[in-house]
Amino acid sequence: MLLAYILLAIALAGTISSTVFLVLALLGAAKFHREARKTEAPSLSSLPPVSVLKPVHGMEARLKENVESFFQQDYPDYEILFAADDADDPALNVVREVSERYPQIRSRIVVNGKPPWPNPPAWSFHCMTEAAAHDILVTSDSDVEVSPQYLREIVPPLLDPETGMVTCVYRGKNAGGFWSGMDAIGMSVEMTAGVLTANMLEGMKFGLGPTIAVRKDSVAKIGGYRAVGDYFSNDFVIGNFIAKAGYRVVLSQHVPDHVVPPMTFRRMWERQVRWAKGTRYSRPKGHFGTGLIFAMPYGILGFLAAALLGRWLVAGAFLAVALLNRLLECYAIGWGVVRDPDARSAPWLYPIRDLLGFLVWCASYMSTRAVWRDQRYEVVDGGRIVLRQASQ
Repeated sequence: MLLAYILLAIALAGTISSTVFLVLALLGAAKFHREARKTEAPSLSSLPPVSVLKPVHGMEARLKENVESFFQQDYPDYEILFAADDADDPALNVVREVSERYPQIRSRIVVNGKPPWPNPPAWSFHCMTEAAAHDILVTSDSDVEVSPQYLREIVPPLLDPETGMVTCVYRGKNAGGFWSGMDAIGMSVEMTAGVLTANMLEGMKFGLGPTIAVRKDSVAKIGGYRAVGDYFSNDFVIGNFIAKAGYRVVLSQHVPDHVVPPMTFRRMWERQVRWAKGTRYSRPKGHFGTGLIFAMPYGILGFLAAALLGRWLVAGAFLAVALLNRLLECYAIGWGVVRDPDARSAPWLYPIRDLLGFLVWCASYMSTRAVWRDQRYEVVDGGRIVLRQASQ
């Protein structure tokens, strides 16, 4: 009986904390919308030339569509650089096919060889920066698809010399399958809610991989991409380093698509745990506090504890509050901010994802090992990674 009361108390504390987080996320969303209304589009003539840097690594879901979206930008002057470890990477065939259809857009391929740093994308960005013709660099993952207004909306803040970086929240785009959907809805809702809350409480002090726009001077001030080459979450770290260097990091109003490929439960799980471990070591206090933002685990715990005590009305209330919390967050953030159609048509996905997210959070504390690009790494203090052995 005493155990049931203890569990009920834990459930109550978690329900309160997740409700507080929901309120903060809604306030963060309101700030995001206010800032969007204040944004004024600059004239095309005032926009500087841009170098878009895109590393590729093998064939991915919707790779052709992702690449082509960057050739369709409504922007006066830009180039696109693609980087691959090997000249025979199959993704480069797609890049060449698409680039031939847009001869008016300057594009180049950089074959950067085997990365000498633990973080392969950081090495690719370093090599492309060396070849980039322009001072403004827009780095973007190969699994990102954007609208024609993308560059016009993310570049203008960098005209202010006090702004060193621009980044974006993003919308998960499910390319097929239930587990891919779990990954995608987590991007659209859980990730976005956390970013909006952080932006409201302390401002942006980190980056998000699908889009990071910088100037060469701000990157040089932190020691170039070599400074982040040993880190798992290089996107988080580069924003953190640039903020510490005295620059402002801006959250853009643009929301790109982050395409999630069809995947098995195992692949989805390994990917989620890898990201969680990167966050755990990059910002340990914040990651620990993340355990208090989930609603469904505390709702289920409250239901079971109250049921053991014969308090069925209380049990139902715990479960109902948790479900209402997640459905509201799903609609307000997933649809209201990033316009994910699944957040509106299938909001029931998010309570399941919330429970899965809690299990991922727990798993992030169970080991220091992670799998990335078929390699096994160990995450060490500060978020650095060390290659241990090839995955079998």
